[in-house]
Amino acid sequence: MYFRDRIDAAQRLAATLAAEYRASRPLVLAIPRGAVPMGRVIANALDGELDVVLVRKLRAPGQPEFAVGAIDETGWAYIADYAASTGADERYLAREKAAQLAVLAERRASYTPARPPIDPAGRTVIVVDDGLATGATMIAALHAVRAKRPAKLVCAVPVGAPDSVSKVAEYADQVVCLSMPPDFRAVGQFYGSFPQVDDDEVRAILARAGAGPGNVGGS
Repeated sequence: MYFRDRIDAAQRLAATLAAEYRASRPLVLAIPRGAVPMGRVIANALDGELDVVLVRKLRAPGQPEFAVGAIDETGWAYIADYAASTGADERYLAREKAAQLAVLAERRASYTPARPPIDPAGRTVIVVDDGLATGATMIAALHAVRAKRPAKLVCAVPVGAPDSVSKVAEYADQVVCLSMPPDFRAVGQFYGSFPQVDDDEVRAILARAGAGPGNVGGS
């Protein structure tokens, strides 16, 4: 399965989710930055609320695009079982965790400066990303949300590596993944257009999302 862009992927996800979740007006939590435009589309379609769940991947030494784990705003970290084989020893991971926590603090101050995060307690929560490669950031995101006691926790992605989808399933009540190709190498290979999403776009979407359920800007 291929997607024209993130909006196409989000529309297809929303169509799959709508029958089961529209009535519950869910809280849609997007993982910045790429999933935030997707979250807007899904929240609109499901008459829900949009916010972000802030996590950062922990980068492998010398391989900044390859995740050896991920960390959430509280400092809880998921470390992949292959981390040590990449050279990510305890000293390296301590430095990387500190660096990514600093980024998370900056993003929280930038993205939602005028309000606290929306409380997921007792709600149906759908955590959205544009794809699962290692699954590390999604695992950290689901762990962070689970700690706040949602009624139901759903992971929703357009595409994912089969092994990563299996790992993530342990942390969610349900995983909705439209495609699990056996030849998965990178998320971007399944999109016709896969540009970077910048902070200005994220801030603009979240500013409109502050108006409440269903009021999260156009699709």
